[in-house]
Amino acid sequence: MTEPCAAAIAGDAALWEARHAVLAAGYGGRPDPEDPALVLAMPIVLHIPKSNPPARSAVLAAAATASVALCLDPRVGVDADGQPGPWRSDYLAWVGSRIRKVSRRARGAQWRAAQDVDGITVEVDGAEARALVPVAVGALDPRIKKLQIGGTDLEHDDPGPAPGGTPVLWIDATLDMTVGKAAAQVGHASMLLAGAMSVEAARHWADTGYRCAVRDADAARWTALRELESAGRAVAVRDAGFTEVAPGSVTVIAAL
Repeated sequence: MTEPCAAAIAGDAALWEARHAVLAAGYGGRPDPEDPALVLAMPIVLHIPKSNPPARSAVLAAAATASVALCLDPRVGVDADGQPGPWRSDYLAWVGSRIRKVSRRARGAQWRAAQDVDGITVEVDGAEARALVPVAVGALDPRIKKLQIGGTDLEHDDPGPAPGGTPVLWIDATLDMTVGKAAAQVGHASMLLAGAMSVEAARHWADTGYRCAVRDADAARWTALRELESAGRAVAVRDAGFTEVAPGSVTVIAAL
């Protein structure tokens, strides 16, 4: 097997750094268009079979991992010749606006059909989620549009301590968010976490497949996490309050 030359390795590192820089720059915050159909969102499809549904924490970890994996995928960047990847324009338009994710559930043929829509599927401990390329809500693929946003939830589980060295996305348990809402929130958190990391740390995380854990935080842990955030040692998701929670609610915190 031929080993990659130093120039190729350096070139790949530069392309990675450019993709990471987009997340590190934060969200653009461009105002929503007047036409609601033109609002951009990243759809997240959660595989929740009717029988033997997966653990809630695993589904959320899969959603978080899929979200950040898409944001740093080569297809949202440019190649070595400076040519844009197929997802780049849609992705950049989305990160330049008010970040939205909408979670939907699928099973059986619906889940299989979702695999044909551009995106990335991740499996964590038997749970699967697929993050799709952001799109205007009015132009959502019919195979995804027909999937239910609500109606199915998963019981809170206690998976135990996260493996050492694995980033943990802590959810404020008092908010009692549905699994769909929580999936969108941990997806935001994984993006914020990657952007707040150094290029080297984010690349190391990528080498693990963006492995992370999602856990519910009780009151004592939440207080400690808020203190870490205030000290600049954690990132927090503040929700706009369109659904389920009050505007400005801190929903997820991840320590750096």
